[in-house]
Amino acid sequence: MKYVGIRVTDLERSVRFYTELLGLKEEKRRDTSEWGGGTWVLLKDETSGAQLELNWYAPGSRFGTPYVPGEGLDHVGFVVDDAEAAYTDLVSKGAQPTGITPKETDGWVAYVKDPDGNWIEIFQLTPPKTRP
Repeated sequence: MKYVGIRVTDLERSVRFYTELLGLKEEKRRDTSEWGGGTWVLLKDETSGAQLELNWYAPGSRFGTPYVPGEGLDHVGFVVDDAEAAYTDLVSKGAQPTGITPKETDGWVAYVKDPDGNWIEIFQLTPPKTRP
């Protein structure tokens, strides 16, 4: 698989969320409105090479159907070194908590929502650090 694309309702807000909060880097940006498309931004995780494409469609575009968060997408997963620290940081910076925190998952996993309500999983591959 090369990348995952998701629809967003406010492109710049979503770019800020994924770059500033989750550390992705903007690789490309294109406007395809001349053939009825929208604007897309390709983001990349420098460590893993994984890519996420954010797609925005103007009202009236042939792809600009009513927005339903997820529309079949369950979640996008990000590996972090420390799930508890990452969760706390993301929520403090404006990510929407979901109620699934590191506390409920023995420190391994947590979920937040992006600005459009898409679920973001943050998880660690190594055992959680023991907290005093």
